[in-house]
Amino acid sequence: MASTNDLKNGLVLNIDGQLWSVVEFQHVKPGKGPAFVRTKLKNVLSGKTVDKTFNAGVKVDTATVDRRDMQYLYKDGTDFVFMDSSTYEQIPIPPETVGDAANFLLENQDVIVAMHEGQVLFVEMPASVVMEITYTEPGLQGDRSSAGTKPATIATGYEIQVPLFLETGTKVKVDTRSGDYLGRVND
Repeated sequence: MASTNDLKNGLVLNIDGQLWSVVEFQHVKPGKGPAFVRTKLKNVLSGKTVDKTFNAGVKVDTATVDRRDMQYLYKDGTDFVFMDSSTYEQIPIPPETVGDAANFLLENQDVIVAMHEGQVLFVEMPASVVMEITYTEPGLQGDRSSAGTKPATIATGYEIQVPLFLETGTKVKVDTRSGDYLGRVND
């Protein structure tokens, strides 16, 4: 159990037998009346997002979430196989659980896998990853402006938008939460 004062982003709550992850929270102290906490919660299993308000100081039931460092090994059919970095145990995780992280998963990628009572909840990627552009239209010589973008396919097969001057084979940094291009990486 925790109080609403202990809420923080990423904390998993157990509300009516369902697991909800805190996406955002805000403590509100109106001019008159009691203080309250406005939260945005995401259902860990379905991905549905809801807004919920708690009175300040109310006890909330937190779920025990075990976050483990794991490494992505390979794809087996539709499942993604991960290996626990400490025990070397391998676990297959279905694509629904991996979600958008699949767009940025390369073999040997280190991730954090969150589990609750032996059930995998979600796969947490680093904030950004370095990917190689496997295909994009040829760049225009002398076009160094940041005005335009073009589609580029990265090593995982996912398509992102990059500046016009980038070419196939260039390594780029990509934000794993939004899929945005963050910059070029020089070896």
